[in-house]
Amino acid sequence: MVHIFPGQRTIEQAMRISVTEAKGQLTDLVRRAEAGDEVILTRHGQAAVRLVAVTNARLDAKGRKELLDAVRASGSAKARPGPGAARSQDFLYDEDGLPR
Repeated sequence: MVHIFPGQRTIEQAMRISVTEAKGQLTDLVRRAEAGDEVILTRHGQAAVRLVAVTNARLDAKGRKELLDAVRASGSAKARPGPGAARSQDFLYDEDGLPR
């Protein structure tokens, strides 16, 4: 199943160019991708890669806080209790406190 997002072109609507041809036109192809055009590089007539612009998602203060809260909650959910720090390296030493 292929997902088409709003504003995204299908492969049939995108510019198709062979990798060999693209070598000499890379700067132009990157500019086109930055402008919103979708460029498909082909190898032996088959789609190999797609050039699309990277979007810079800038978050406001509220968005940053929500993202950090979500990351913290995710980390807390994965955390498992372990030995206390005071006893965490006891396995390295014998009964006399010497390295094993």
